[in-house]
Amino acid sequence: MPKLKTHRGAAKRLKKTKSGKFKFQKAFKRHILEKKSAKRKRQARVAGYVFAGDVRQVKQMLPYA
Repeated sequence: MPKLKTHRGAAKRLKKTKSGKFKFQKAFKRHILEKKSAKRKRQARVAGYVFAGDVRQVKQMLPYA
């Protein structure tokens, strides 16, 4: 069986944790931060986790993760 290709966009955005979950950094925290509320910026600091319903697709995109 041939080697599977990794989806490079997903590989740059998602990391697999020790427990097997997929972690990502939240969006909208790069620039134009003045108009965004402190709550919104604070919540964007913490990592997000891929929802259970999407894990199957992520595993297909990252076959060697």
